[in-house]
Amino acid sequence: MAIIPLFQMQGKHAPRQGTRGFPVANCHMGLIPRGNCVRGAAQDPLGAILESSATQELPMSKHILEKLADTNPEAEIWWDSSPLVYPSWKEETLAAAPAGKADEWAEQLARLYDQDTVNAQGTMGFRGVTTNPPLSLQAVQLDPQGWTQLVKDIAAANPGLGVEGVYWKMYLELVKKGADAILPVFDKSGGKYGMLSGQVDPRFVTDGEAMLEQGLSIAEMGENVMVKLPGSKEGYEVLEELTARGISTNNTTSFAVAQYSRCMAAVTAGLQRAKAAGVDLSKWRSVITHMSSRLGEKGDWQKEAKLRGIDLSLDEIRDGEEAVLKRAYWYGKNTNHPSKMLQCSMRVEKDKDGKTVSRHIQDFAGSDMVYTCPPSYIKQLMDVADELAPFDPKAIEREPNPASVEKLMKLPSFRQAYEFEGMKPHEFSKYGAFQATATEFAAATRQTVDFVRMVMEG
Repeated sequence: MAIIPLFQMQGKHAPRQGTRGFPVANCHMGLIPRGNCVRGAAQDPLGAILESSATQELPMSKHILEKLADTNPEAEIWWDSSPLVYPSWKEETLAAAPAGKADEWAEQLARLYDQDTVNAQGTMGFRGVTTNPPLSLQAVQLDPQGWTQLVKDIAAANPGLGVEGVYWKMYLELVKKGADAILPVFDKSGGKYGMLSGQVDPRFVTDGEAMLEQGLSIAEMGENVMVKLPGSKEGYEVLEELTARGISTNNTTSFAVAQYSRCMAAVTAGLQRAKAAGVDLSKWRSVITHMSSRLGEKGDWQKEAKLRGIDLSLDEIRDGEEAVLKRAYWYGKNTNHPSKMLQCSMRVEKDKDGKTVSRHIQDFAGSDMVYTCPPSYIKQLMDVADELAPFDPKAIEREPNPASVEKLMKLPSFRQAYEFEGMKPHEFSKYGAFQATATEFAAATRQTVDFVRMVMEG
């Protein structure tokens, strides 16, 4: 019996079966249940930064995200914001800590990210960093005086540059500052960890020429910079080109299995070109983002269900999000694809039984995927850490609720997200969740541009 019967693909997508009927894969990638693998000593994916505390007499209280990472040594927790905002967010979070929790929280947050430790040891609990326009805007808003001066300096040094040009130079500086902050981690790990994603302008999600030009300029901000590209037809064409040049990429505004398989194809084609040209790929990486709650909440599932007289619960929506990501995850594993799935847009909430859950991480425990977590989500997890059930390291192998999937299959936009041929590439940018998210990101970009305009206009 296969691990997840629901995910067995037909025809060209059918995985080859191996030990006890499980899809063929390396044990260290977490595909074959741990009972079928011979493993050495347990590894702590956040262990490097914890070595100095190994001799502590008192047991260490682990952060909920450290516990998640413990379910698979190849799992990665990333910070979904600029590293520049971490100190102020940490201070604010500790100030709001419950009675008796401040010291414990302080130790946990220091293990996740401490600039002095990064500089001295090249280690941090977070394995990487992602940013997007709203989060970049947040960094500017936290230090308006500093960024105001930077805008003035850029404008003075480039007198012929308009508002958009100054904005882009400011954004590149924001990317560079963040990447430089974690560069020691990149160097210490040989390029495995310590990457920061810089995103092309979301106002140009279908402008391939503009995205290529911007992607190349983002990549120039540091060897540990990944270029974040949208899951549009044009975005995947640019992604292939950047991959062919040995540039690491992060596929964003992506929600559907059809997008993920197209992204994998673009990566494969780019790698073939890079290898043929003798491009150095030793520090190349690729991640493919699944924007979990945005799929079920920002898209058309609920509207389509209401129109059809279907009562769709929050639990069923989460079942659908789980089904899409697990199908994509196992497809990547069964084809031995080098990209990692990355999950963002996670939520903390109550399930139908009134239990506090965060299914976006609990349903995937035991996987080797990346979980990129914004400040607000991390704080929410800390607030309810004692209420969450322990992680099941075999959760990634668990089949999503078949009844929910059957119900959701009545919705056109769920089928578009779940089926391998659910959409053609030219339809990706027209998908409801894509358009809603791109619109939100474009609005944040315009707001940042307006900040630049106000500074330049005095």
